[in-house]
Amino acid sequence: RWIKFEEKVEDGGERWSVPHVPALTLHSLFQLRTCLQKGTVLLDLDAATFKEIIDKALSGYPEEEELQPALRERLAALLLLQPRHQPTKSLLQVLTELCLFPCRGRSRGCPAGNPSIATGPGQSEPGDQLSKTPLREQMRNRFRKKVPPGAEAAHVAVGEVEFLEKPFTAFIRLRHGVSLGSLAEVALPSRFLFILLGPPKVKVYHEVGRAMATLLMDELFQRVAWQADHREDLITGMEMFLDELIVLPPGKWDPSARIPPPSSLPSSCRRTPVDPPDQQSQGNGDMAAAGEELERTGRLFGGLLQDIRRKAPWYGSDFSDALHPQCLSAVLYIYLATVTNAITFGGMLGDATANMQGVLESFLGTAFAGFIFCLFAGQPLTILSSTGPVLVFERLLFSFSQDHSLDYLEFRLWIGLWVAFFGVVLVATEASHLVRYFTRFTEEGFCALISLIFIYDSLKKMLSLADAFPINWQYRLDNVTSYSCTCNLSSPAPQGMTHCCPCPWPPHRYSPCSQAVGLSRTQCLDRGGHLLGTSCQYVPDVTLISFLLFGGTFLSCTALKHFRSSRYFPAGVRKLVSDFAVILAILASCAIDAVLGLETPKLLVPSELKPTNPARGWIIFPFGANPWWVCLVSAVPAVLVTILIFMDQQITAVILNRREYKLQKGAGFHLDLLCVSLLMVVTSVTGLPWYVSATVISLAHMESLRKESETSAPGEQPKFLGIREQRLTGLVIFVLMGVSVFMAPVLKHIPMPVLYGVFLHMGVAALNSIQLLDRARLLLIPAKHQPDLAYLRHVPLRRVHLFTVTQLLCLALLWVLKSTTAAIIFPVMV
Repeated sequence: RWIKFEEKVEDGGERWSVPHVPALTLHSLFQLRTCLQKGTVLLDLDAATFKEIIDKALSGYPEEEELQPALRERLAALLLLQPRHQPTKSLLQVLTELCLFPCRGRSRGCPAGNPSIATGPGQSEPGDQLSKTPLREQMRNRFRKKVPPGAEAAHVAVGEVEFLEKPFTAFIRLRHGVSLGSLAEVALPSRFLFILLGPPKVKVYHEVGRAMATLLMDELFQRVAWQADHREDLITGMEMFLDELIVLPPGKWDPSARIPPPSSLPSSCRRTPVDPPDQQSQGNGDMAAAGEELERTGRLFGGLLQDIRRKAPWYGSDFSDALHPQCLSAVLYIYLATVTNAITFGGMLGDATANMQGVLESFLGTAFAGFIFCLFAGQPLTILSSTGPVLVFERLLFSFSQDHSLDYLEFRLWIGLWVAFFGVVLVATEASHLVRYFTRFTEEGFCALISLIFIYDSLKKMLSLADAFPINWQYRLDNVTSYSCTCNLSSPAPQGMTHCCPCPWPPHRYSPCSQAVGLSRTQCLDRGGHLLGTSCQYVPDVTLISFLLFGGTFLSCTALKHFRSSRYFPAGVRKLVSDFAVILAILASCAIDAVLGLETPKLLVPSELKPTNPARGWIIFPFGANPWWVCLVSAVPAVLVTILIFMDQQITAVILNRREYKLQKGAGFHLDLLCVSLLMVVTSVTGLPWYVSATVISLAHMESLRKESETSAPGEQPKFLGIREQRLTGLVIFVLMGVSVFMAPVLKHIPMPVLYGVFLHMGVAALNSIQLLDRARLLLIPAKHQPDLAYLRHVPLRRVHLFTVTQLLCLALLWVLKSTTAAIIFPVMV
């Protein structure tokens, strides 16, 4: 049988072979061409049953070679026998048969005179007449799941019969696809039939039948066969097939070897000069996906109005398209990633601004800004978050305010208002048009930088656990009797004293050694005591198990994500596991942590709705704390922030709207920038962090919503259909962010090392999605071992290496800038 590739029943007759590329002999193709030239060809035949088709095919034989009535009856009776085919059995059926009939053997050979038909149903014995209605086995055949929607069956019947002196050949195309009863393996309408019967010749007819089936699976020949008006059209289609044929020389390969299907097949449009070849993304060709979205209109807010008109018809489907289980997985995955990001950046903001902005402000700001953005933005798959460059600016601004006795939040308010004003001006003047000039060089450099920041921060957080939960590197098993830790409630221990001798309890108030037995560490410190001993500062096991949870979560996420392409379990199970990979990895790691019961650092979210710093309120007033001229001077730093926001937002938007994601609902560059600009006003007035598109989390959101074809032919990889474009996942994520304050009792059971492992997975996944990493690997691979990449066929290797090294040097420069106080000019350097 053939769908895209060939499958054979193995010699044992109990299973189908693996799908493989059919290897044909050149002689069989020439014989097939002779059959089409001399045999019966019936095009647009009107027939409703297989018997009617056979009668017309036998009666349509050339007059000079007309069959005798007796031969015609014998051929008709032979062709109308019920064919027998190998059914596709489930694992449960195979095990049941093995248990019930362990020694049963069945012959799969056809008796003499019975044609072997390439497609057909299962279990009737080869002496039964063909049924006019589909059999129960056809309707319940599990193989039907592999057949693409709208497919039709083609039947190839070849065989050797002793009563014929000359071969009988017929090629038939029905006018309408009709169901031919129990002929097909699954109940499908049929349109094409090919019959070849003749006197015994070893394997000749079988190879011609394979050639015909392979020809019918060729997309170009299918078009010819559908549109052919005469026999000559079919011959021309076959000549086109032969023109593209590639011959493997004998003795240079093993003909019995089965060629595995390729991971991807070339488009049929590239094989014909009639249709123009697909345009490839070259340089800034990724922006071809944006198309006319970035064309200047020459009117104020013209681009914004076009974005609104373009996105408005899709607004209803942005909610209905989210009704899929995959969206639930995306919500849980990105919610936990966003919570971790909010806690991380909230903690760093608190350290940088003396808690003028902290974890609670980060939670509320993320929830509010993200919800509003997903509700009104042009690309709702974007996830807003605080970013590293914004954090650096906040730190510098706070230091400047402290040094010059300025109120930080009021100064920041005026900068935010200026940024919002400049952002609206950029929207009005259609400045997003400049996005057209962003090239792959810039996109990959920026994406690589943000991905490396995620990887670096996750590793840095894990290494800091060794400070919070120190490891006793000097531990020796032989010295175990000297390790102790006691609580001393008296005066501090003398220099060099490490522990006290045992004292009676309760100790005398004047005793030099007031040792408290039975008090915990917290109780001891609360009572003003201090810890004495050689093991007081060490926390056994916690750092080790934290690193194991961190690495285990990362490896589990990666392995389960790739489970979709594994060989184990049915396709539905593999897809479900892959969709919920991150959630399953987190649950497994949390379960291991709960079973071990160690005090690993947990996810702690604020439990009260009050500012982190009691000295501030929820509304920042523009006047009163700073001189009047501050509102004017604020425009200068606002220019730098505007460049930062514009570059960060639009480069992320370019990456998310690449051609390869096959987005159908368009982008919305102007509308997105307007939303971010207006949100700057609200977050500045309320003293919440500033937000912009988060590249890595947004890419993870996109990847978690990938759509692939539900059915794929045996041997064919599922086709990527695009992204599940909708608004609901983002809205639910940020609603959950808002109520996280009330979910603290549940979230406190999630270990932070597990979430850092998810961070590492997102960073690595985003890094693997760019071409830069592939080209960087080429620097380490000798030329003869390099993969056969498309650009290596057209660009000299020296030129590729020069491009890659230049990118890496620029990336290193950006990393150095980010790590110093010069990070304020980061957006200009981008």
